[in-house]
Amino acid sequence: MTDPALVLAAAAFGLAIGSFLNVVIHRLPRMMENEWKAQCAELAGEAAVVPGPRYNLVVPRSHCPHCNSPLRVRDNIPVVSWLLLRGKCAHCGSRISARYPIVELLTAALSAVVAFRFGFTPATLLALVFTWTLVALTFIDADTTLLPDDLTLPLLWLGLGANVVGTFVPLKDAVIGAIVGYLALWSIYWLFKLATGKEGMGYGDFKLLAALGAWVGWKALLPVVLLSSLVGALVGIVLIILARRGREIPIPFGPYLATAGFIVLVAGDAFTHWFVPL
Repeated sequence: MTDPALVLAAAAFGLAIGSFLNVVIHRLPRMMENEWKAQCAELAGEAAVVPGPRYNLVVPRSHCPHCNSPLRVRDNIPVVSWLLLRGKCAHCGSRISARYPIVELLTAALSAVVAFRFGFTPATLLALVFTWTLVALTFIDADTTLLPDDLTLPLLWLGLGANVVGTFVPLKDAVIGAIVGYLALWSIYWLFKLATGKEGMGYGDFKLLAALGAWVGWKALLPVVLLSSLVGALVGIVLIILARRGREIPIPFGPYLATAGFIVLVAGDAFTHWFVPL
């Protein structure tokens, strides 16, 4: 039986990681945008852009998005600070999105599930990194319809590395899973484009499914795709009917792939064999 102390420790650590993931979710797309602008200026032969203040995952310090006042340590405690401040900036009183504590609580809850599932083993640490990366990818894709290579590619290689010793699946299954995961959505993308002249998904989706295949193996790709497609279709229908979202507005597929990938990794072989009895 899993030690409850390990589960609680994972949840507490997950809160802190969730706070950092909020930074990643907010800043990484902006860092990518700055890099793209610099590359476009260089290709256009424009004069070198005068570099602005440093902007990365560490600099500048966390600050209010409205008044830019730096957050004090006591204003940056996961969940607790948001509750004590009643969801408002301590300096200007502007509303702070509830999504910040939601990300922190979600990360804590998923971290606890991972610790409960895998116990005090190396698999827990690896699965935690897997989970945290999926949380970041989910919210970035929901915000921007982007799945950054800076997250999907390391996730793919880490999955292959984890399975060198068969941590989750045999290495052969992981390699085939990465290949099949990429080619499956790549093929669907081109078939859809040839049939309709439109792009049905982005290349980031191919890379994310390849990464999931590297973690859970090729046999688990079918339940991952089926689960993500089912949830994505249901959410899409709800958005169209209740939120009056136009059908032409793209719906990010990454969050559903990430959700399905997490479920399949945690559920294990029994869940996979229910879909693919091999």
